[in-house]
Amino acid sequence: MIALYELQEIDLRIDGLDGEKAQLLAEAAALEAKLTEARERIAARREELATLEADKEALEASLAGEQENIVRSESHQKEIKTQKEYQAVSKEIATAKKQITELEEQILQKVNAIEEVNADIVKKESDLGELEGNVATQQGEVQQRVEALDSGIAADATKRDATVKGLPASIMKRYTRLRDQRRGVAVVEAREGNCLGCNMHLPPQLYNMLFRADDVITCPHCQRILVMRPANEQ
Repeated sequence: MIALYELQEIDLRIDGLDGEKAQLLAEAAALEAKLTEARERIAARREELATLEADKEALEASLAGEQENIVRSESHQKEIKTQKEYQAVSKEIATAKKQITELEEQILQKVNAIEEVNADIVKKESDLGELEGNVATQQGEVQQRVEALDSGIAADATKRDATVKGLPASIMKRYTRLRDQRRGVAVVEAREGNCLGCNMHLPPQLYNMLFRADDVITCPHCQRILVMRPANEQ
């Protein structure tokens, strides 16, 4: 059953290459996620900027309205004939001027906030440009490594197909089931009376059978298929 042992070595190599490829693809996905996160932060700041600019425009419209009110009130004030009316209009003008002062302060706050957000957007866009360059380089390297792994996987898959053709379907079914049950290791070497899969001592009669038989012999402890490799290969 040396062919089974060779098959397992191929499968374990493929498992390792698949695992390495999965890790590389995860790294590539993480890099893309960093880009997405950076772009989303910029988009969020742009939305904040749009809100600030809309608020500023609304405040400026209110300011213009109050200024017009003062102009009308001052014009009307010249036509007033009674003291009571004059005092009422004067109060309206004073209230409007106070409102104008408050609006101007709020507008100034919005202007400062807009400048701050704009500066942050410029910085974030610069950082994003640098990040995009770095990610492109890293993803290029990842792609090259993935292609190399794919080449290795394809080569091993070809060897696997050739090896499987020489094995009975019943043995392949058993081998596949054991691979699933034993974390990918279905075939283990027997050496010096022990199973190297579970490190348990094998019954002497069973161990001796490995020297002269080509039947499928399994470890009574871990149920893996046992093989005896030639001394010059150990």
